[in-house]
Amino acid sequence: MIRLIGVDLPRNKKIIYALTYIYGIGLTSAKTIVKLANIDSETRTEDLTNEQTILLKNIVETNEFMLEGDLRRFNGLNIKRLNEINCHRGKRHRSSLPVRGQRTRTNARTRRGSKKTVTGKKK
Repeated sequence: MIRLIGVDLPRNKKIIYALTYIYGIGLTSAKTIVKLANIDSETRTEDLTNEQTILLKNIVETNEFMLEGDLRRFNGLNIKRLNEINCHRGKRHRSSLPVRGQRTRTNARTRRGSKKTVTGKKK
């Protein structure tokens, strides 16, 4: 099992898709990492040699990518800053509502949670 930056990569997936398990690496950056390491994109994670894994580790650690803990901290600090300056986006984050202008009357179930039924009035 290969471990990069504290993340265990799945054994039986192609290396491009296995790299996307690391927070901050998407498909495009995974392809560039594999290209820099001169690894065939069809190679499975379990088939990598020790030299290839060491090369992957060096590329991921020394490249300009902000990954895992640093990226999570960066995003958290940005949200905290929005909350502290009391701007509109910060208020939306605070009250667990959609931040980017989506409608909330009918949708936004992911952000607002499951439905809470309200009993009807009796006449």
